[in-house]
Amino acid sequence: MNDNKEKFQGGQETNVEVSQSVAEQLEKLDKKTEASIELSPRDIEARAEKARQEALKTAVGAEVKGKIVEKTKEHASSSRRNGSINKKQRDESYKRTMKRVQNELPVNSRLFSKFIHNKSVEKISDAVGNTVARPNAILAGAVTAFLLTLITYTVAKKIGYVLSGFETIAAFVIGWIIGLAYDYIKVMVTGKKS
Repeated sequence: MNDNKEKFQGGQETNVEVSQSVAEQLEKLDKKTEASIELSPRDIEARAEKARQEALKTAVGAEVKGKIVEKTKEHASSSRRNGSINKKQRDESYKRTMKRVQNELPVNSRLFSKFIHNKSVEKISDAVGNTVARPNAILAGAVTAFLLTLITYTVAKKIGYVLSGFETIAAFVIGWIIGLAYDYIKVMVTGKKS
């Protein structure tokens, strides 16, 4: 048992050594049970369970220590890198991360994720998000649509005019244009994009 502790404390344990340790402890258990035939079946079972738990604790401890040693080695090797991360490394890391995350998703979500994270779809989405679907433009469009539609509806109700339904769309477009103009002026004055 002390030999096993020394192996584990050395930080060089592997799954083979853990398996050997478990096998040795089970052999010791078998020898003890053979030597103690005069013990009751309940005592034999209790000792067997205790030996199994000890073997399991030893195996789990070795596995955890092995992972800690591996993580420390990985961290040391990654901290030795000099220089900045280039575009190729960043793209490879992105692909690995996306593949790992997509493998954990359900099938439907995985297919949708692969479609959304396609290079061409991402570029189109970014272009639309930077031009047409600006947050300030959409917010201004929504607020203007609400206010102008409310005013138009109130006036139409008093006069007795029936609305066609296009009023809300037209009010949104007007507000959206106001929001884009606001963003453009803000960038021109401050020089910063939001």
